[in-house]
Amino acid sequence: MSTGRIQFAEQDGTFVLKFVGEVRLTLCSALDATIEKIFTALNFSSIVIDLTETRSIDSTTLGLLAKLSILSRQKVGLLPTVVTTNEDITRLLYSMGFENVFNIVNYPVPCPECLDDLPDQDQSEETVRIKVLEAHKILMGLNDSNREAFHDLVNALERH
Repeated sequence: MSTGRIQFAEQDGTFVLKFVGEVRLTLCSALDATIEKIFTALNFSSIVIDLTETRSIDSTTLGLLAKLSILSRQKVGLLPTVVTTNEDITRLLYSMGFENVFNIVNYPVPCPECLDDLPDQDQSEETVRIKVLEAHKILMGLNDSNREAFHDLVNALERH
């Protein structure tokens, strides 16, 4: 069983999401709910996504991160920051075109002790399918290679 988790903190309008271990589809409902929560906050000023302890991250999670960036730009005109010190994760982010929708940096986030784990979310198979579909459509919109890579998956998900 993969041992991934997402931690969250908010301090003075800065929202921090820290991805730890293997971050997969099973955490996506909690992540999506947290993204919605961030954008209903009145004191919103910035978002930092800390991937310094991420071993692996799946494409659904990457799609939700892209959604987070798009919402951030629409609502506050701001690019979120991604912190990554893992060469494999950094390479993955660039291959997905994330340098166009995030500030990618390689220095740590302050106050890691302030973070709490996101709560588990009940998720039906249909809810998961809809989130996977949405995430991959967003990734497809980032660049041509993503469009090609996820085309068949999106078509398959839309048929079910």
